[in-house]
Amino acid sequence: MTRSAQVIRFWLDDLGPKGWYAGTPEVDAQVRERLLPIWQDAYEGGLGHWLTDAEGVLAYLVVTDQAPRNMFRDRAEAFLLDPLARAAAKFAIERDWDLRIDGLARQFFYLPLMHSENLVDQDRCVAAFGRRMPDAGNLLHARAHRAIIRQFGRFPYRNTALGRDTSPAEADFLAAGGYSATVRALSRIA
Repeated sequence: MTRSAQVIRFWLDDLGPKGWYAGTPEVDAQVRERLLPIWQDAYEGGLGHWLTDAEGVLAYLVVTDQAPRNMFRDRAEAFLLDPLARAAAKFAIERDWDLRIDGLARQFFYLPLMHSENLVDQDRCVAAFGRRMPDAGNLLHARAHRAIIRQFGRFPYRNTALGRDTSPAEADFLAAGGYSATVRALSRIA
C-alpha cells in the first residue's frame, strides 16, 4: 500500500467522522503518531508527486490541512502548510478531481478554502459546498467562516497561536461565543 493510501485509510477508516472534529488530546496524539513524519515530508517539499490524481490530492490535503490542526493544536505550526493545501485544493477543484471522491471525504477538498483568511477563498468555499456537497451539513459552517472573515479579515481565535494582537472588537466577539455564536446566528437565518 502506498503512503498516500495509508493516509487515506487512516483518516477515513481508522479515525473517521467521529475523530475528525473531536479535538481531544487522544485523537491529537493518534494523528501526531501516524502523520507527523509525513507532514514533515510535505513541509520539506517531498510530496509533490501526490498531486497527480484525486486520491493523491486527498491524502495531501489531509496531511497539509487537516492533520496539522490536530498535531499542533493552538500553535502556529497548525497553519504553516495552509498555503500548500489551498494551492492543491484549487488545482484539484479546477480539474473536477474533487467530484471523483464520494461521500464525506469530498469535504477535504473545500476545507483549505474554509480555513483561509482570504474572502475570495471563503466565497469559493461557500460556492463549492453549495454546488458540490449541499447536503453534507458543511454549508452553514462555510457561511460562518466567511462571515467572520468579512467582519474581521482574519480568524480572531487564531490570534494567540499566531502571536497577533487582539482588537477590542475581536475580544468582544470571542467573549460573546466567537465561532459558535456565529453558527447559531446564521442557523436562525437559514
